[in-house]
Amino acid sequence: MQHLERMTERVVLITGGGGGIARGIARAFADEGAKLILTDLFPGGMEKTKAMLEQDFGAEVFTYVADGAREEEVKAAIEAGAAHFGKLNVVINNAQASASGLTLVQHSREDFDIAIHSGMYATFFYMKHAYPYLKETHGSVINFASGAGISGKPGQSSYAAAKEGIRGMSRVAANEWGADDINVNVVCPLVMTDKLAQWGKENPEMFQKNLDDIPLGRYGDAEKDIGKVCVFLASYDAKYITGDTIFIQGGVGMKP
Repeated sequence: MQHLERMTERVVLITGGGGGIARGIARAFADEGAKLILTDLFPGGMEKTKAMLEQDFGAEVFTYVADGAREEEVKAAIEAGAAHFGKLNVVINNAQASASGLTLVQHSREDFDIAIHSGMYATFFYMKHAYPYLKETHGSVINFASGAGISGKPGQSSYAAAKEGIRGMSRVAANEWGADDINVNVVCPLVMTDKLAQWGKENPEMFQKNLDDIPLGRYGDAEKDIGKVCVFLASYDAKYITGDTIFIQGGVGMKP
């Protein structure tokens, strides 16, 4: 694929870079020549992602182990990554943990803390400490929410709460940072992951029912479907889009 010269000049930070959706997003940006900062709580998967991106795309990748729930670690990760490349253009807040599958009344305070700290607080910390760098580069923020919060999916109360908190915070930032030419958007993906594939093998009938509810008839691909939309939102072509929620769900939950 022909690289976009404008993307080759951009430095993109992706949280939760050890695998899953983040790995696909990183591949999409590497394919366009972007420089990448990956952060994750666990180094093993992140280093595998780094090696893969270097081998497949010749990408420049900087990694930093950080717990998104700890503000001082987030601040250090941003400072180290920006110092390594000399700037920061894009922040993508993808990392999230949660106690999925528990009803609201089954949730404990600790279960809620996991979702809020790993998702909403981490997103807040990364946005807050990236702001001076994004102001300088007129950058972009892409935060991840979920259809689970919008539709109120059973068994997802803490996850939904964290994701809807992220959406509200993103709209406030879009208003506050518009004067700095920083655009802030949210994506809600429906994507195939290793965990979902394993669940599908264990629950084939339920998996097929869920698949039948997707108008496009398939789950999204992390790189080709989710990652490429993120590349667009991080590009100059999308600079007039801000405060929006982009649904990448194959038609599920269509809105008027």
